[in-house]
Amino acid sequence: MEKRIPTYLFSGFLGSGKTTVLKQVLANLKEQGKKSVIVFNELGEENVEKSLFQDDTMLELLNGCICCTIQEDMRVELRFFLEDNPNVDVVLIEGTGIANPTEVIDVLTHPELFDKVEIMSVISVIDTSHYLEYQSLFASSKEIRNMLKQQITSSSLLLLNKIDLIDEQKLNKVKKKVDALKQEQTPMIETVFGETSFDQLLKKRINMEYVDVSEEKSHHHHHHPFQAIKVTGFHAINQRQFEAWLQQQGDRLLRAKGFIQLEGSNQLFSFQYASKRLEVTPVDKGEHCVILIGTELQEERLKAGFLKEFSSFRAK
Repeated sequence: MEKRIPTYLFSGFLGSGKTTVLKQVLANLKEQGKKSVIVFNELGEENVEKSLFQDDTMLELLNGCICCTIQEDMRVELRFFLEDNPNVDVVLIEGTGIANPTEVIDVLTHPELFDKVEIMSVISVIDTSHYLEYQSLFASSKEIRNMLKQQITSSSLLLLNKIDLIDEQKLNKVKKKVDALKQEQTPMIETVFGETSFDQLLKKRINMEYVDVSEEKSHHHHHHPFQAIKVTGFHAINQRQFEAWLQQQGDRLLRAKGFIQLEGSNQLFSFQYASKRLEVTPVDKGEHCVILIGTELQEERLKAGFLKEFSSFRAK
């Protein structure tokens, strides 16, 4: 397996300060002699922040949001870029202010990218000086409130930024509301101009692991708020049995995808599992794998369950 490149996703509503945080990260990485690429996403035809990163390597995705309209573009362009630039040490992704991090992770965990990138953390920057205003039924839209909720619940690190612009009472209100939405293990760090410990900022907080069901190796990993587990080493699968097994994993399993061969057929299929439904599409090529995405997934239990359920369809 080739070495996967540490990848960080920076999220945050418009004006929250995520670009400032990103510039600080780049400066620290340069001091360490590491080569970074920044993936920028803009809804318009031009990256208005391009001039701020003239000395940095950039991959620009314009005219759409990577969480919806240009997911395919991001997958293809990032794969080709990494193949053409094998010396990249770190990938930094800044989505639009309205991007849903889970949809961006959905792109990064595609079988074509899973072996190339390792998602380390989803860092969301919150503008504490305007957060309560954004939550108001009278001062914001339902879309904005839902988007902010998605960014908080999907994050592995939250930066409560611009605390110098509010008093302690207002800050405590913000912290209470954010704490009610975030994953239990997700830390909150109070910042001014996004400044915080570099080690804390780039700490590995998300787990993307391999599980080969043809081997009986034991794995011990810390539980992370968000995980992606790649399962390999299996063969033909019964479609109805597979869908039922996915549904049995409950709400902690958010998504699943990959390439499978169905029982009684030599055809390879690409599959997508979301909202408790499995969809399969015939494809010409792909690596046999199942990628499970969710929160606090129990790797050993998943592995044992997969082996028990589908062992009769494995090659002898």
